[in-house]
Amino acid sequence: MAPSIDSSARVLFVTPECAPMTKTGGLGDVSAALPEALRAAGMDVRTLLPGYEEVLGVMAHAQLRASVRVLGFDCRLLDAGAFIVVDCPELYARDGSPYQSRDGRDWDDNPVRFGVFCKLAALLATPDSPLAWRPDLVHCNDWPAALAPVYLHGERERAATVMTVHNLAFQGLCDPALVGPLEVPASYFTPDGLEFYGKLSFLKGGLVYADALTTVSPTYAREIQTPDFGSGLDGLLRRRRDVLTGILNGIDTQTWNPATDARIARRYDAGRLEAKAENKAALQRRLHLPVDEDLPLLGAVGRFTHQKGIDLLAAAADELVAMPAQIVVLGKGEPEHQRELAAVAARHPGRVAVAIGFNEDLAHAIEAGADVFLMPSRFEPCGLNQMYSQRYGTPPVARATGGLVDTVIDGVTGFLFESAESAALVAAVRRALAAYRDPARWTRIQRAAMARDFSWGEAARRYADLYRRLATVPQR
Repeated sequence: MAPSIDSSARVLFVTPECAPMTKTGGLGDVSAALPEALRAAGMDVRTLLPGYEEVLGVMAHAQLRASVRVLGFDCRLLDAGAFIVVDCPELYARDGSPYQSRDGRDWDDNPVRFGVFCKLAALLATPDSPLAWRPDLVHCNDWPAALAPVYLHGERERAATVMTVHNLAFQGLCDPALVGPLEVPASYFTPDGLEFYGKLSFLKGGLVYADALTTVSPTYAREIQTPDFGSGLDGLLRRRRDVLTGILNGIDTQTWNPATDARIARRYDAGRLEAKAENKAALQRRLHLPVDEDLPLLGAVGRFTHQKGIDLLAAAADELVAMPAQIVVLGKGEPEHQRELAAVAARHPGRVAVAIGFNEDLAHAIEAGADVFLMPSRFEPCGLNQMYSQRYGTPPVARATGGLVDTVIDGVTGFLFESAESAALVAAVRRALAAYRDPARWTRIQRAAMARDFSWGEAARRYADLYRRLATVPQR
């Protein structure tokens, strides 16, 4: 039976990454901002993180609270105030990202690495916890945290559980031979449990056994219940739709604020939009493009993947340049997409600039200096850049999917297109540039975009309400 939860609830926020210490995508940003917003709302929220080298490096003050052996591994639990860190060098002290080596290959033992992580999260939510602090609720994020509700399911006295899906495409599939080593009850490995086409699915386990499910936008919550977006789990999600909620992510409105942003050439706000031109000129110079105030500058920042529609942008580039326009792109990802974009830049010197890698300063410079921001995603659970760009008065052109639908008002704060085709992207950019050539209309669009409230306050309130609704959990 789960305990009552009120505004002062103790919440264990379980995540494989948290900015700025470790981040591979939007989950890292969310894992930093949402717990902070919940703490501001009066909740006692502590974030459970694996002890990667980057994490331990900034937590030298952390105090050892317990040593435990989990799934055959010796782990130390370090208390760093708002963070509880799982220190197990054998599993987490590696050169690379949380999930991959530097050459982009998944760590072979990821199921064990995150199985240990989940087992510890579950342990902390039961009377057997070695810590004095015990959560009322465990909030699990994406597949690396998804076995925690599985481990807690059979406990007579336990915390309530929430499973948040940030991207359903990543499911944590592994060999069913690991059922035993992971200490998952064999009775759970069925089509109604963790089995997914012969594999063990971490994420499916969380979706089956958590008390409540959330995802990161209302539209994505509806989309993942369909075959087109459900990644084979749409039937399960339809069955559990009564406990599935879409809660739109927010953004860090202090970090992403053109009025105070130290990373941009000239600060500005909705009342000083003329200063935006200095950021455009600085961006053009930085990326070795001709400085031209009148030539529209299209910007894009993100991972170079099929999901993000980067191939649609590459296919559309010749037509976009001919409108005429300049294009700047920052990101990294799949080698074939990097080659496609490099070829585009080679065809259009002085018109297209591509920066491979990720640079936070340049990301801010693009948001501030571009005239239009491009997000041609095939699917987008929430998306953050379209909110950043609106805050910076850089109207987005985005595909009408997921959180992009929930955050961009077509023709008012940006421009949406339906089909995942380069021709649809080109048509939407034409609409945007028609507005751009009407200065009065463009200023209205910029100011309407900048007036949107994308802070974390509303999301924190929604999660607090969800926690309160989880007052009791019936035995299954």
